[in-house]
Amino acid sequence: MESSGTTETSAERGAFTRDTNYIGTRITADGRDGYPVEPGRYRLVAARACPWANRTLIVRRLLGLEDALSLGLCGPTHDERSWTFDLDPGEVDPVLGIHFLRDAYLARFPDYPRGITVPAIVDVPTGQVVTNDYAQMTLDFTTEWTAHHRPGAPELYPDALRDEIDEVNRLVYSEVNNGVYRCGFAGGQAAYEAAYDRLFTALDQLSERLSRRRYLVGDAITEADVRLFTTLVRFDAVYHGHFKCNRQKLAELPVLWAYARDLFQTPGFGDTVDFAQIKTHYYVVHSGINPTGIVPKGPDLSGWHTPHGREALGGRPFGDGTPPGPPPAPELVPGG
Repeated sequence: MESSGTTETSAERGAFTRDTNYIGTRITADGRDGYPVEPGRYRLVAARACPWANRTLIVRRLLGLEDALSLGLCGPTHDERSWTFDLDPGEVDPVLGIHFLRDAYLARFPDYPRGITVPAIVDVPTGQVVTNDYAQMTLDFTTEWTAHHRPGAPELYPDALRDEIDEVNRLVYSEVNNGVYRCGFAGGQAAYEAAYDRLFTALDQLSERLSRRRYLVGDAITEADVRLFTTLVRFDAVYHGHFKCNRQKLAELPVLWAYARDLFQTPGFGDTVDFAQIKTHYYVVHSGINPTGIVPKGPDLSGWHTPHGREALGGRPFGDGTPPGPPPAPELVPGG
């Protein structure tokens, strides 16, 4: 959902709006959209800097889809044209053979009119993008790729809890995931202050909810926790300062800070997070907000590894399942 193009705009009176028109093609077990689930056929293209792509990295890890769905990682910066594979030798993805992710979009849609976003899934045989619908993507990993889940994979979207998960997800997306962007890209003081108030009202509501329970829905990790985590983990590193979400740092919100540390220390979460890439992306790419391109040295990130005490609330991180094993060696976060 992070874009190299124009999916982020300022509307009337400076209020930020997001273009939410994505490629809705789905990869399903029955192949009803023409793209059946097939191990080895598709490549997930993500960027560790991007919170929307980070969701797919976490869910892919938790479900054990590494062998079925290969991973291409773009670097943390891009220009107005496209995300690029500048982390790879020769700055070319070794599977897709391209430097610009936009080439996969244009291979399917020669006149693609929108920004080039991650995450995206590419059909390797044709080199064509299949989908960039980040919200549906992780749900389909959970519900359509079940034949390729690892033994002990958790139920991230259980039938009995879907209505509640959907309800929580709507709040988290509108007020938190997108709320920080609404603050950061506000084009006027009034729009910024309204966005700021909405964001912290929602964080207070979530803090109250999580003061009584270890996870957002049920007694185990679900899709809802994945979606909230990727914003919280970036909060102090970029959103507090860069996006002016500065009523408090996450580390000054006791419940949410403990909750975020609990998840960070859970296999599949913190081992997908690259703080260096996160900071580089936001402070370099958003030149309208940070024209000098200076990337701050701080904050001190050592607190992410401190005890959180959330075990006292009960719950089982993986429900009846088990933790994922360590990441494949090529996917280890440098210095992680």
